[in-house]
Amino acid sequence: MTVTLHDIQAAYHALQPIINQTPIVPDDVLSARIGASVLHKAESLQRSGSFKVRGAYNAMRNLSDDARQRGVVTNSAGNHAQGVALAAKEFGIPATIVMPEHAPLTKVVATRSYGAEVILHGATFDDAGAMARQLQAERNLTFVHAFNDDHVIAGQGTIGIELMAALPNASIIVVPIGGGGLIAGIATALRALGSTARIVGVQAAGCDAIRPSLAQGHPVTASQVRTIADGIAVKQPGDRTLAIIKNHVDEVVTVDDEHIAFAITHAAQHLRLIVEGAGAAGLAALLAGLIPVGPHDIVCNLLCGGNIDANFLARVIEQSLVKQGRYLNLRIMIPDRPGNLAPLLRLVADNGANVVDVIHRRAAWLVPIDRVGVELIIEVRNHAHGQQLMQSLHDHGYSTNQPGTWAE
Repeated sequence: MTVTLHDIQAAYHALQPIINQTPIVPDDVLSARIGASVLHKAESLQRSGSFKVRGAYNAMRNLSDDARQRGVVTNSAGNHAQGVALAAKEFGIPATIVMPEHAPLTKVVATRSYGAEVILHGATFDDAGAMARQLQAERNLTFVHAFNDDHVIAGQGTIGIELMAALPNASIIVVPIGGGGLIAGIATALRALGSTARIVGVQAAGCDAIRPSLAQGHPVTASQVRTIADGIAVKQPGDRTLAIIKNHVDEVVTVDDEHIAFAITHAAQHLRLIVEGAGAAGLAALLAGLIPVGPHDIVCNLLCGGNIDANFLARVIEQSLVKQGRYLNLRIMIPDRPGNLAPLLRLVADNGANVVDVIHRRAAWLVPIDRVGVELIIEVRNHAHGQQLMQSLHDHGYSTNQPGTWAE
């Protein structure tokens, strides 16, 4: 079977009672920064928290009665797991999902909440896949592939129909890539509907298999899997998806985890949207300037998932704020006498900065016997405000160092 516009349109009509009509939101901050009109398709607000329910539901609606009764099995880092579990619940099909041992707890709990059996196995998506195939054989289950399946590709391609209806004049479409099912479906729909938009795929640099696969003409395995974008941490694309990418996708770029972290923070700060690492990959590439744009371009980026653990989100945002100069981490030595901390904290307050945390140590930090070390985590408005505070501290006789060395 080859995925056609007819297949995607059939999936689109079947999905209407099932999926959310996710919004397309403008990004004024990024638009001003890169000099083009940027919008985001917020599939992070889709049922199950990502686009994956589209392909999973379409695959299961095409199963025979016998296959449904026997049940389905798949492997997933988390988003396909939830999509399959939700679709299986809609059809009343037993579902078994194999996820990597270190899959985000949020995704594991959510998958189980839909009634699926979840088995944790292996370190990667591909390790989980080997176990899923074993269970398929042992239990006579039906395997629902996360991306290398024509019905799954057609389901994901329904986003392309929505994009053409909402943004027929879009000149650049940016789509994250894991195994390639999402971009393959969207590209198939867009090209069949007459779109001439430049389609750009984005992979995580820590798991980059698409570009070498395109170069060699067949799917190859990435040499590593090390990225915070677990949803696209797929070591090898499918042969079906790779063929479509080769024919319809104009460019594939990679983006590192630091830029992905900035993109997650950008989405929370400026779009009021919670987006996971995989969902933020396209946004990260735009923020990093990896996708050339012109002043007349209309860019639509896909925020493909929002299933991020709350604790991890907090760490990402805090680290990003530090790198943006919004948090200062300072070490200062002051005389170890009662009342000497108060003037320091008052000076911080007088400069309009906020003390997030204060720690003071003596012997544990090897400060001189008559001194106490004070570590301050301070929130400031921006880099210039931080520099103003540092200058004020210096003017009042305080010397500061970043963690690692002490200053008097």
